[in-house]
Amino acid sequence: MPTPIERFLSAVGYPEKAPDGASSFAMLVDDGEVLVRAEGGRLLLSRVLSRDAAYLPRLAAFVPGRMLREEAALAAEPGPDGAAFLWRDVPEDASPAAMQRAFEAFCDSCDWWLDRVAGFSEPEPEIPPMTIRP
Repeated sequence: MPTPIERFLSAVGYPEKAPDGASSFAMLVDDGEVLVRAEGGRLLLSRVLSRDAAYLPRLAAFVPGRMLREEAALAAEPGPDGAAFLWRDVPEDASPAAMQRAFEAFCDSCDWWLDRVAGFSEPEPEIPPMTIRP
């Protein structure tokens, strides 16, 4: 009988196999790593968005608007230098189609958040000083 990780990898069409009995697996997706972990009857998907803790307050400003659009949640590792990451869970007994939809939605969410992080590293546009005259 396949493990929940093996069922998930099969459902999303991932080409590599998980090691026998694995309770977690790192998938290479879109030049990054999505970690899938089986825990407490759920499959937890996560992806690091940034290891720069200074970005966390800026990312957090997007959370209220994104809560209505996606099931993924922004989180941070404990400590002052904690990485910002995105996560979501899926029931490990979900149908293969539900697992695939959840994975695709999670990857779309990751793309959106990673675009925001990429924008943080771009320099702010300079606004030339202006003088207002009466």
